[in-house]
This record gives sequence, C-alpha cells and structure tokens, in this order.
Amino acid sequence: MEPISIAMIADFFHPDVGGVENHIYMLSANLIRRGHKVIVITHSRPPDRVGIRWLLPALKVYYLPIVPIASGATLPNFFTFLPYLRTILIREHINLIHAHASLSSLGHEGILHSHLLGVRTVFTDHSLFGFEDAASILTNKLLAGTLRNVDAVICVSHTGRENTVLRGELFSQSDDHPPRLVPGPLTLSDTITIVVLSRLAYRKGIDLLVATAPRVCAAFPNIKFLVGGDGPKLIDLLQMREKFLLQDRIELLGPVKHNDVRSVLIRGSIFINTSLTESFGISILEAACAGLYVVSTKVGGVPEILPEDMISFAEPDEDDVFRAISEAISIVSARKHDPFKAHERIKTFYNWAQIAERTENVYDTVMKSEQRELWDRILRTMQLGRYAGPIYTIILLVDCLFFLFLEWWMPRENMDFVTHHWDHRRFAAITRQQDQ
Repeated sequence: MEPISIAMIADFFHPDVGGVENHIYMLSANLIRRGHKVIVITHSRPPDRVGIRWLLPALKVYYLPIVPIASGATLPNFFTFLPYLRTILIREHINLIHAHASLSSLGHEGILHSHLLGVRTVFTDHSLFGFEDAASILTNKLLAGTLRNVDAVICVSHTGRENTVLRGELFSQSDDHPPRLVPGPLTLSDTITIVVLSRLAYRKGIDLLVATAPRVCAAFPNIKFLVGGDGPKLIDLLQMREKFLLQDRIELLGPVKHNDVRSVLIRGSIFINTSLTESFGISILEAACAGLYVVSTKVGGVPEILPEDMISFAEPDEDDVFRAISEAISIVSARKHDPFKAHERIKTFYNWAQIAERTENVYDTVMKSEQRELWDRILRTMQLGRYAGPIYTIILLVDCLFFLFLEWWMPRENMDFVTHHWDHRRFAAITRQQDQ
C-alpha cells in the first residue's frame, strides 16, 4: 500500500489512561513505522494542554479548545467542530480519518464532515452497549447515523462485531506486546497480592469488587489488594475499607500512568477484572503478559482473549466472583501458574505490527473503493427511521451549507500548509536505538 496521511479522531487520548487511549497510540506508532503519516485530533485537557503537542516517537496531536462534559467525552454539537477539522485536514493533506469509540462525539462528527472534503473514513468500535436504557438508546441511534456514511468499520472482537452490527443497524451488511510488560522476579513470600487496574466506574463492576474484597480478606489472611484507578466509585472503595478496617490489606493507588503499569502489575500474582461489559479488555492482556493469573467476569469479548488455563471466569455475581478468586488463589499458591511461561505464550498471541498491517489492509480497501455521492448519503440517512431519518438528513444538509460558507469565508489558498513532515529514516534509527 502506498503511504497515506491518516488522522485519528477521538475524545479519548493521552494523557488520559485507558484501553482506547493506548490502542490509538500503539496503532499510530506502528502505522508511522510502516511509512504512513499519522496525526491525532482530540479535545483539550485541563489545565493547559491545548494546541499542538508531539508525542514520542513521531506523533503530532491537536488538542482542540473543546471542553469535555463527563468522563472525557464532549457534547455532540455537529457544527462547532467543522471549522477546526476542515483547517486541519486541508493543512495536513489528510487522505483518511480513523474515528474511535461510540461515545466519542468528535469521532462521530469527524465522519459526518469528512466526506465534504473527499476524505475517506474508518470507524473502530471499542465497547459493548445495551439496548434498553436511555443512554444506550441515544448512543446507538447516534452510532447508526454515523455508520450510514462511514466507509469501513473495525471491531476489536467477534462479540463486539455482533454488538456493533445490531446497534448500528447494519443488518444488510454482513499485536506487539509492550516490551516493558515482562514478569518481575519470583518471590518466596506466602502473601498473595491481587491487582486491580481499572476506571472506578459502575460499568467496570466496582460494586462487585466492593462486595467481594472483604469476603476474600476474611477467608484468606495472606491476601492483599492493590487497586489502581480513579472514578466515581472510589468513594465506595474507601468506605468499604474503613468499614471493615482493611487499611493494611487494601492499598488504593489512585490514577496510574501507563508508564507505571508494569511496576504495579509485578507487585501482584493475580489480576481481577470485574467488568459488567467489555468488548476486549486490553488490561487483561497486559496483566497476563506481565505474568499474572487472571480472574474475570465472563462478559462480552473477554472469553476470546486468553486460553482457559490462564484465566478463571465468573458470572457477574458476588458469590461466583468469590469462587473464581478462591480458585485463582489455590492455583497460585500451589505454584501451578508460571509467570514466565505465561509471558512467552502471550508474546505469540498478539502483535501490534500485525494489527497495524491488518488495519492497513482496511485502509487500502477503503481508498480503492468508490465514494458515495451526496444523494446516496441522503437516501441512506433517511432510512434511519420516521423521526431520526429527517433529523439527521437536515443536519447533513446544513453541514453542507456551512461547509460552503467556510470555503468562501476561509479560502484554501489563504491557508498555511504543512510542508515539513517527519523523517522516517530518522525515526527508524531512533527506534532501533531504543530497541537496543
């Protein structure tokens, strides 16, 4: 495939920590390694991360002056983003945008606007959502509207694909592990540390952890918990620790930087994931790569990640989670789990270079496919339903008119184009030095 210019667009990116953020960064770095130009477009981060920043090894990031409303997500507004996006895409000579995450308003809006510039579009869905609660209904309808105009969709697991097809109403359409994630030195201590690294939110099943941890501590005197992360459920963990007097058994680290993940993981022997919904769960993969035995709720795409002998599954129920943790403690206590053998196996499972290559194949297919005309987009958008169809169609038409106004108000010939790009030979030399 010929090198192209790609813009990753999402509400979720560094310095925030999470699976989506890490996925975008690692994918971008590997695409740059393969000769493509990649930039990231996201919103600003308090207190002063706004404007253009560069991340190692060669990733240019636009932090736009748009304020998030909750959990790092911005409010959908459809039109405010267009002047910024148009200027960036034209100046950077972007050929394709890759939007990430269903809850990313910037990603949805980027797909809506890009066809006006002849820029091709790809969307990656990272999460699973239901169909009954109000938040899911609104998010799913927004996703369905976006996918009417996208050129290709990528899902991170087979379960995620089925969920996206249903939510997006697509009925007619049918990794190199981080080298720092190696196990720590073996210890002869009888104390077993259970590690939790997660956003402390309801969807991550923190209520299950709050209910189960005191029972585990009472049943196994040699068990300690190490919890990293931040979120609205932190107060529940603090109250639980105070209520059961477990200050010496449960350590709360607060937010953990991604560079510090390994140093936290190697302090433990067991990793717990209590998510109520999970499309893939990269934290599980990282923990297993660091040599930890994994306990997880059997939800979403989690069963696709690891072999059965490296993980104990539980239903999202307090008693079953306790059973699975007890099983994991007995396995680790009996030395039946070898961290170094687990690490060597994980190295063969996922490879970021392979993921970048497969993503590149999607890009190549999209770039060679025929673009949809505006009338075709209108017809597809009208199929969203009696009410959503006309509403989205009006947004699409107003977007076209606003774009024409911007073409007159800020002519392309008056823009300063980006002419100096990253030297890939220098990048290759730097990465070789880092690998050594």
